[in-house]
Amino acid sequence: MRFTWVKSPSRGHPPGRHPPARPRHAVTRPRGRMMPGPPGGGRLANVSRMTKWEYSTVPLLVHATKQILDNWGQDGWELVQVVPGPNPEQLVAYLKRPKE
Repeated sequence: MRFTWVKSPSRGHPPGRHPPARPRHAVTRPRGRMMPGPPGGGRLANVSRMTKWEYSTVPLLVHATKQILDNWGQDGWELVQVVPGPNPEQLVAYLKRPKE
């Protein structure tokens, strides 16, 4: 059995002609804004660390939800989410604050 190579059909270009080449910068230039680097071109010396969090779950009573959340907020806790609790009259709050 003998195989023959067949050229794929041109994409709107005359036979024997190649599509126009892309400018070089379109391939090598990064997208988005160029941001200035650190002075001297070295690496950044001060790299911020990711915040580490501690979490707590708190049962909320429907008749005292605001008071409970205010008390936790005064201690530096931030509300993340409130979900239904084990019964219809109770909610559970998920709170977080940065670890000290």
